[in-house]
Order: sequence, then C-alpha cells, then structure tokens
Amino acid sequence: MDMKLRPFDFAQAAARAGLAVNGTPLAPKPAATPGASFGDAMTQALKNVSTQQREATRLQREVQLDNPTVSLEETMVAMQKAQIGFQATLQVRNRLVSAYSEIMNMQV
Repeated sequence: MDMKLRPFDFAQAAARAGLAVNGTPLAPKPAATPGASFGDAMTQALKNVSTQQREATRLQREVQLDNPTVSLEETMVAMQKAQIGFQATLQVRNRLVSAYSEIMNMQV
C-alpha cells in the first residue's frame, strides 16, 4: 500500500465546513425543506435499517447455500452494519421515550 502524506490545507478544510478562512460562514444555510421533518427523517432511517437487515439475511442465506459469489467476509460486514444500525435505532428510541417521560413529568 502506497501512502503519501499531504500537508494540511486549512482553507480547504474550512471550505468543507462551510466557513471562510477567517471563520465566518460562507453563505447562510437554506431553511429546511417544507417536507423534511423529524418524523420523515426517522421513517427514512428505519427504512435504511430494515434494508440493511434484509441484505444481511439474504447474504447469510447465500452463504448457507454455498454460493461461490458471496464471501463470508462480505456477509459478516453486512451483519455487523445491520446490527450497528439496529442498536443505534434502539438508542434513539430509548432517548425519545426518556425525553417524552421527562416532559410528561414536568410541573406546569
């Protein structure tokens, strides 16, 4: 593996962060699109996790059937991605339930 170190380019890093070299924002960010809401983002995230789990299951089945085009490494990586996605979703759910409980217990 050929690795070459390049000097750090502060201007390029600042531009990727949306900042000018002096630290001021380059342009104001546009407002959120009308259709984009937290619920939509959660729905999309759940669909992505479901897709990852289906792909991992499909790869497991192919490995069990001795399909030579599917590698064990690819299957294990897909399974880990699905597991990490599921665990992240579970943590978000737990945080949402906790926040809801705190809000409901607030004195008005």
